[in-house]
Amino acid sequence: MTDPKQHSLLEDAQGIAYGAGMAAFAITILTHLGLVTGQTAGLAVLVSYATGWAFGPVFFAINLPFYWLGYRRMGARFVGKTLAAVTLMSVLSMLMPRWVSFETLDPIVGALLFGAISGSALLALFRHGASLGGIGIVALYLQDRTGFRAGWTQLLFDAALFAAALMLRDVPTVTISALGALVVNLTIAVNHRRDRYVAA
Repeated sequence: MTDPKQHSLLEDAQGIAYGAGMAAFAITILTHLGLVTGQTAGLAVLVSYATGWAFGPVFFAINLPFYWLGYRRMGARFVGKTLAAVTLMSVLSMLMPRWVSFETLDPIVGALLFGAISGSALLALFRHGASLGGIGIVALYLQDRTGFRAGWTQLLFDAALFAAALMLRDVPTVTISALGALVVNLTIAVNHRRDRYVAA
């Protein structure tokens, strides 16, 4: 077997393209159903719902402040790959509705599909030393500086985000959305092993 800690440029490009493409498809499912999610993507979705602005540009703009922290915490290579993934996802999320439409999509099934597809997209990005930016970077930075666990930071952010979502969406919609977010986190928790992947 080849060393799992080394990837070629072509392998990284394929992994980032897959991750960004699947993430954009997942967001298309989510927004088609009017659902919400957590983390930076969830914040961008809420801003998009509240303002009518397209998700892609909002997601790209929200991530901009986080790259400096990412550079300090994980280095230039990680930031470069993450910027590529975020940019590609932002562009594809604007194009995807032209390519994909849904005549019938049950909200619960859609939430489950969103969670599974998003989870696989993030796993691909993690494997190739990238992410979709945002709150995870802040969480790791705060953990380094203060000792406050990164998982708690992410959990608190998501709790605030879902509470805010109740101002824009009804309780059943937010509840179904939480199911999708749970599937994302379970997919990553069960399948991601840091020692198997390239860190940057």
